[in-house]
Amino acid sequence: MTGSMEGVERFDSPGKGRGLRVTRAFKVGELLFSCPAYSYVLSVKERGCYCEFCFNRKEGLARCGKCKKAFYCNAKCQKGDWPMHKLECSAMLAFGENWCPSEMSRLVARILAKKKTQKERCASEKILLIGEMQSHAEDEDNEKRQMSEADIAGMHRFYSKHLEVPEHKDLLTLFSQVACNGFTIEDDELSHMGTAVYPDVALINHSCLPSVIVTYKGTSAEIRAVQDMKPGDEVLISYIDLLYPTEDRNNRLRESYYFTCECQECKCKSKVRTSEQGREGTEEHFHELLEMCEQSLEEMGAVFDDANVYMLHMMYQAMGVCLYMEDPDGAVRYGEKILRPYRC
Repeated sequence: MTGSMEGVERFDSPGKGRGLRVTRAFKVGELLFSCPAYSYVLSVKERGCYCEFCFNRKEGLARCGKCKKAFYCNAKCQKGDWPMHKLECSAMLAFGENWCPSEMSRLVARILAKKKTQKERCASEKILLIGEMQSHAEDEDNEKRQMSEADIAGMHRFYSKHLEVPEHKDLLTLFSQVACNGFTIEDDELSHMGTAVYPDVALINHSCLPSVIVTYKGTSAEIRAVQDMKPGDEVLISYIDLLYPTEDRNNRLRESYYFTCECQECKCKSKVRTSEQGREGTEEHFHELLEMCEQSLEEMGAVFDDANVYMLHMMYQAMGVCLYMEDPDGAVRYGEKILRPYRC
C-alpha cells in the first residue's frame, strides 16, 4: 500500500518509470518536503568531529565508554544511537586496528538491523518502501560484482555476531539498491560526512535541468525548488555534478545508474557537438560549462545568499572556466564575488 505526502505524489514518468510530481505550485526556494534518513552512517574519518547520532559538529563530544571510537553530543544522542552502534561497538574492540568494513557494508548492516525491528512504515517511506528501491544487480559488470562480494565478505566477518544476514542473492540486491539510491551527506563545505538512504527521495528522477536541489539538515534531506513549479510538474534532481560536459555526464550516468539522460539540455548539446570538431568543439564545451554555472547561480541565488558554500563553489567553478577561456574580466568578476562575503 502506498502512503501519501502533502504537495507531491508518486506517478509513472514517461520513459523513466516511477517518479515524483508536485500537486500544487511551488516557488523558487520553497521547501517541497523534508525526509529523515531510513538509515545512515557517519564516515569513520569524521569520528570525533561529529556526533554519530545527529551529525552535529561541536567541541567536547562525549566518547563511548566501551569502544572509545564513537562520539556523541550527550547521553540522549548516545542512547538514540545504541541500536545501531551496538552492531560495531564490541567488534571494534575485538578486531582493533583490523576492523575495516567499508562504509557501504556499515550502512547495509544498519538497514538490515532496522528492517529486523521495524513493525510498520517509517517516516522516510511515506510513498516508497525501502524494499521497493530500484536495483541494478543484473546490470553490474564483473568489477562492481567483485566489489559487492568483497563488501558482503566484510559484513560476514565484522557483523555476523550481532546481525542476521539474509541469503546471498538478497544481499546482492540490497547492496545494488544502496549503490544506486544512496546519498552522500555533506557538511557546509560540501565535504563528505557520511552516507544515507532516503526511500522517498530515491523516487526523484534525474535531469541536467533540475527543478530541485537536495541539501542536508543534520541527517535529514531537504528538497527545495530551484525553479517555479506548477501542479503536475515532475520533481527532478541532478544525480551528478552538472559542470561535467554532456558526454562525460552521460558516461557517468551509464556507469553508475545505467541510463542515458535525454533531457532537453543533453539533446541540444549533443546536436551542437556533432556539427563541431577540434578547437571549436572545445570552446563550445567551455561556453557550455560557463552557461551551466550562470544558470545554477541564478537558480540557487533565489535559495541561498552569496556566502553559502553552494554559491561559492559554483562561483569558483565559473572563475576557473573564465581563466581557461582567457577572459580575465570575467574571472576577476567572479573572484570579487567569492571574496565579498569574507570582507564583511
